Amino acid sequence: MNTTQVINKIYFQKRQKAIERYATQAERIQKHVLQKLLFKARDTQWGRQHGYADINDYSQYVSNVPVNTYDDLKDYIHLMREGKKDVLWKGQVRWFAKSSGTTNDKSKFIPVSYDGLKNVHYLGGRDCVSCYLAINPDSNILRGKSLILGGSHSPNLNTPKSLVGDLSAILIENVPRPVNLTRVPKKSIALLSDFEEKRDKIAHASMDMNITNISGVPSWMLSVLNRVMELKGVTTLDSVWPNLEVFFHGGVAFSPYREQYKSIITKSGMHYMETYNASEGFFGIQNDLSDPAMLLMIDYDVFYEFCPMDNLDEDGRPIDPSRIVPLWEVDTDRNYAMLISTSCGLWRYLIGDTIKFTQKDPYKFLITGRTKHFINAFGEELIVDNAEKGLLQACLATGAQVKDYTAAPIFMGADAKCRHQWLIDFAKMPGDIEDFGQILDRSLQALNSDYEAKRYKNITLQPLEIVVAKPGLFDEWLKLKGKLGGQHKIPRLSNTRQYIDELIDMNR
Repeated sequence: MNTTQVINKIYFQKRQKAIERYATQAERIQKHVLQKLLFKARDTQWGRQHGYADINDYSQYVSNVPVNTYDDLKDYIHLMREGKKDVLWKGQVRWFAKSSGTTNDKSKFIPVSYDGLKNVHYLGGRDCVSCYLAINPDSNILRGKSLILGGSHSPNLNTPKSLVGDLSAILIENVPRPVNLTRVPKKSIALLSDFEEKRDKIAHASMDMNITNISGVPSWMLSVLNRVMELKGVTTLDSVWPNLEVFFHGGVAFSPYREQYKSIITKSGMHYMETYNASEGFFGIQNDLSDPAMLLMIDYDVFYEFCPMDNLDEDGRPIDPSRIVPLWEVDTDRNYAMLISTSCGLWRYLIGDTIKFTQKDPYKFLITGRTKHFINAFGEELIVDNAEKGLLQACLATGAQVKDYTAAPIFMGADAKCRHQWLIDFAKMPGDIEDFGQILDRSLQALNSDYEAKRYKNITLQPLEIVVAKPGLFDEWLKLKGKLGGQHKIPRLSNTRQYIDELIDMNR
């Protein structure tokens, strides 16, 4: 019995048994989670305002608490950032995960409480290993090091001992000591803010170690792996890390990157395991490598609700709140917007993601998109409001007028380069297309902190590309689809190239 099997038997098998109960006790588990959250938050500002002490069941919770977006909670969150205790969650919350903004703000600041770290995010990390060992009991994953990528953080306002930054940086800053002994790189490198410097130092720090598993966003990880191969003078990782066996990935869709990973990790037995972790919480793990659906993790400090997609208005809010259902009332093969209540102080919070359940008992799901049009191919989370405001700035600066547009990602090629491609029908052409594109790019960076981070020094995203559409192209496309006129609209942003490729073919 190897080291991994011994640790699995001592530490992880008990947890694997608990996860098996998801198949028979989901409703009971989720109801217990809700009561636990309400009890702990009953004496907070939010809890008193919404009568948490008197709520005894789910129906009362629905009656007392409205559906919320970030804009609904941001004043409470600002009080928390200023150091006020017992606002949305018990005690003082010192950590805030920075993510892309809303219509009104460049960035969102998602509270991350100590309870949320311990009972949501770190449980997710532990269960990645638990689920992987359950399906691969002969693994040697614990005999080597884990390469884990993260972002950076900075002081939060003037609040003592409070930090704001990428969730990954907050997790690394507070990671339990045993995990810190097995992860690479060391904290001083992992938390560097300059990604170009960080990438080089991570590559140097890890390239001669026994790396058995890697974790991170596919686009960023690919950049690091390419640097490792460059330093070692090889074209695959097989000789660098011969014991590498699994990539725990999340944040963006893996499908555009899968073939690139296969080309640099050619050994048999390499596994790719998807996770659903976000600034707001850790929600799902792929527990069967032959099934792309993920297992919904239902015994963390997260209570789930689901709103049918046909019950959302144009702003992504429920039209009829009574149609929102708890987990035990969902249907399979139906798109839902997900709502969460968590120990980080998010209550009936519309996270913005849409999912579809593929089965019940246990509940497994696929991520199907966002409640609004977006591009998040590389973690940039560009929304339509960003696009509209960015185009306005470019038009004001150049005198151009935009009639119609759509945008989509160009995924990484063999050279690990990627960008956004914009197809624009100009009612009035700018004097210089390149200048228009540069202004649009700078405006988007000013509007969206995640896009700004991905564009930093052209490491992840290259400068965007403008393709000029022939006059009337979009109308011609709508007519071809039988959608010309009425309320039919051009899909402004898409995370796939389905629409833009059709249009570019017609533009030739």
